[in-house]
Amino acid sequence: MAAPPPPPPPPGDTLRGFLFALAAYLMWGILPLYMKALADVPPAEVVAHRILWSVPVALAILAATGRTADLRAAMRTPSMLGMAAVTAGLVAVNWGIYVHAIGSGQALEAALGYYINPLFSILLGVLLLGERLRPLQVAAVALAGLAVGLLTWEAGRLPVVALGLTVTWGFYAYFKRRLPIGPNQGFTLEVLILLPLAAGYIVWLWAQDAGHFAQSPRTAALLAGTGLVTAIPLMTYANGAKGLRLSTIGIMQYIAPTLILLTAVFLFNEPFGPARAVAFPMIWGALALYSLSLVRGGRRQAQAPGS
Repeated sequence: MAAPPPPPPPPGDTLRGFLFALAAYLMWGILPLYMKALADVPPAEVVAHRILWSVPVALAILAATGRTADLRAAMRTPSMLGMAAVTAGLVAVNWGIYVHAIGSGQALEAALGYYINPLFSILLGVLLLGERLRPLQVAAVALAGLAVGLLTWEAGRLPVVALGLTVTWGFYAYFKRRLPIGPNQGFTLEVLILLPLAAGYIVWLWAQDAGHFAQSPRTAALLAGTGLVTAIPLMTYANGAKGLRLSTIGIMQYIAPTLILLTAVFLFNEPFGPARAVAFPMIWGALALYSLSLVRGGRRQAQAPGS
């Protein structure tokens, strides 16, 4: 779910950028409804089909926008292929955890993971890039840490699904920034790298008579449709992010996990117990502090001489 790291922020927001980003976040927000319909299919098989059917969609979009030359150049560059292999592996694991979470009745944990993700990215910036935290960001990360601690204490275990989604997407975004190629081309390169493994696994399942694609026309249509529900939101977001400030993107990214949370509670009937009733508001408070730090940072940048 979630989106690749945005490009350098433009000087201001555009209506086109806002509408594209909003459409992407809404699509990600209702994606659990689609994945829940595939709950009877093992997550590894769903991920394999997401990869397989994303390839023609991504290639068609690149061809329509005239961006195939960048992709061909990237495929001839060993260093770029190596970095893309890292990001491809991380996004495949992230997809697997997400599909497992929705199918096994843990959509609330998935929402928690995507709420925590921007705060984890701040922490990565400190640990790996030597960035300094603003006071509001320190408070936000600390409050989120307390919320995770509360959930761990209540359940007697770490929220593995939430942390797995957070860590895999956080490192995916970190390495994706070092991939010198546009987001649409980068996504296409990633699924092309994963294609041999995905296709091989699907063929192996077919040979073992264990695949679900031929189980029913409905299942076949849903699995084939995973290419559309995977590629289109990512590429829609990539076009929207180019027309938005980083602070705007930072606030809009809460749309998807909020819709996932509402879906989990009101449509999937997942329990929202006392610990979650305390922990989630703590996370929301942390995100409010984080958003405030983004807005203040954007104002300072706009007021700086020469900006």
